[in-house]
Amino acid sequence: MTNPTHFHKRLNMTSITSMNDEFRANLLAQQSTSRKNEIVRRYEETAPILMDRLHKLYGHQNDHAAWLARLSDAVGAALASRPDELQILDASRSSDPTWFMRQEALGYCAYVDRFAKTLSGVKERIPHLQELGITYLHLLPFLQMRQGENDGGFAVASFDAIEPALGTMEDLRGLTTALRQAGISLCSDFVLNHVADTHPWALAAKGGNAEACAFFHTFADRKVPDVFEKTLVQIFPQAAPGNFTYDEALNRWVWTTFYPYQWDLNYSNPEVFLVMIAALLHLANQGIEVFRLDSTAFLWKREGTNGMNQPEAHWILQAMRAIVDIVAPGVLLKAEAIVPTSELPSYVGGEHGVRECHLAYHSTLMSAAWAALAEQDADLLRNVIRNTPEMTGARSWLTYVRCHDDIGWNVLRAEASPDGRTASERLAGVSAFFAGAGESFARGVAFQSSDPASVHGTNGMTASLVGFSGTQSAIGLNMAKQRMLLLFGLAYCFGGLPLLYMGDELAQENDMSFLDDPARQTDSRWLQRPFLDETAYAARHDARTRAGDVYQSLCVLTQKRRSLPQLAATAPRTLLDGGNKALLAFARGPSRDDKNGNDGIDTGTGASNAILYIGNFSAQSVAIDVAQIASSSPGLSLVDGWVDVLSGQFVQEPTFLSPWSQLWLQPRTGAQQQPQGSMP
Repeated sequence: MTNPTHFHKRLNMTSITSMNDEFRANLLAQQSTSRKNEIVRRYEETAPILMDRLHKLYGHQNDHAAWLARLSDAVGAALASRPDELQILDASRSSDPTWFMRQEALGYCAYVDRFAKTLSGVKERIPHLQELGITYLHLLPFLQMRQGENDGGFAVASFDAIEPALGTMEDLRGLTTALRQAGISLCSDFVLNHVADTHPWALAAKGGNAEACAFFHTFADRKVPDVFEKTLVQIFPQAAPGNFTYDEALNRWVWTTFYPYQWDLNYSNPEVFLVMIAALLHLANQGIEVFRLDSTAFLWKREGTNGMNQPEAHWILQAMRAIVDIVAPGVLLKAEAIVPTSELPSYVGGEHGVRECHLAYHSTLMSAAWAALAEQDADLLRNVIRNTPEMTGARSWLTYVRCHDDIGWNVLRAEASPDGRTASERLAGVSAFFAGAGESFARGVAFQSSDPASVHGTNGMTASLVGFSGTQSAIGLNMAKQRMLLLFGLAYCFGGLPLLYMGDELAQENDMSFLDDPARQTDSRWLQRPFLDETAYAARHDARTRAGDVYQSLCVLTQKRRSLPQLAATAPRTLLDGGNKALLAFARGPSRDDKNGNDGIDTGTGASNAILYIGNFSAQSVAIDVAQIASSSPGLSLVDGWVDVLSGQFVQEPTFLSPWSQLWLQPRTGAQQQPQGSMP
């Protein structure tokens, strides 16, 4: 007798094979003969995952085959219309898949209007980006947005148009071309989880269109929402409590994870997947080279869960990655998933080499670095690094110090508990520190702080959080600068693609003007969304000014990093014992493509190519024994003397590492006989 389970498995495999053949044939039918061989190669490489994930997500639908045909039409059309210059870029990057992981890679993030007023204005700022060594520019939302409240543009009203005040689609194409010629890749936000309640899909739903209504999660009463609310997290409990909003025009409750005017998309409806991937491919064909996929953790809803990190969310991302690899392999996908360390790796590739996003924000590393400053203890950082798996292949972290959003402390709960105190108590103390409690040097603001018993996020510009805003003394300002450089040094050395946030290069402080704007005064994240300070910008080459001093110091860090292949994202990292709770120590390199064939630092020949990072996260000078620190790695223990890359000075042992300072140590070679100067 036939086993029904085996029968259905055979049926599914037969069905998938047939649909795979039809998808490929439909795709190729739209392409020129000269491109077909390359397209077949790309398709065959990605088809197994693509077909499997689409079948898992939507195979139960009665019209799955017809839907796949329409999807292949959309994908084929995007592929056929991809501009020649972008096809050349695709070919180049396909032959060098780790192109974005070199030590020369450096990102910059800004709002268009606050950086340069318009997209055309951004083009005029390209020399500034080149001077900083930028290779990747993330412009925060510039697509047409909801009028009035719009969450800084993340309430998208159209994926097909640019916000009128910022420019046009033609301006976007002009900018992407100019950036590409300057060696800079443009990153755009692509909001996957939701659209504005003024988006045409939402307006059609309000008008009674059943097909449009099916693009969203809507409910006739509170029965189902109340069940979900028992386990869901609240993102903005003060400004937007709850996860559901009643819409009078629709006469139904709508799922709104973030704000009432942002309607969550229903990815259990295959039409949503189709229109969203089509929109992404259209933007890719305008020259956008990186997509920051917003709110990836929230894409799939399941009762009894916190609504995050469901398997289907990863299947959606994996299917999208497969399609991007077919149409535009020169394009990167970056996951915005602010989740605990244990949840992060899956967003940059699952088991068995399954491709997902190329990049993911290492949010726990960022939060832990700030916590280390507050506690003067690198314990959380060491725990995060221990929990961060080694990366292989063309995937990496985005390492950063600040961004447009708050610093979330709750992602550190797993790393905060081993010392015996509860995570809540410890993280609440860190949060209070950055809100200026006690003798704190920081001048930040607690975010979503309606519940005094909760752990709140922190808002503020880097300069204000490290102490520039709380002192006028020369010593205090120097300590603030050291803390700032320490954080950026970690982001530069850890292994990934580091990111500068606009204004940090000029030590810009909190922008309090948001309090005068009724539409923004309840959202303290606008503290860290200033306009570029033109006066500070004009003084960036004058080291006698604060802006110039910080600017030139960051440029030195960038120049040093660019010269060190050991700091490429492809190079391995080994956590070391610093011998003091305030010290963080790790080794980087040699790179995996080291000419000696070394795949780690634990060999005598490879040790000469390693870089040793040591950071002091405390206000006291700390005695260090570099030989002892290095001895925790057999390869490094063979090194006879070290030189600090940043200063060019030999390290005399024993020595002291001054407050909030760092060393980038390279093994001494025979040619290095005299000190080589110091870092400005």
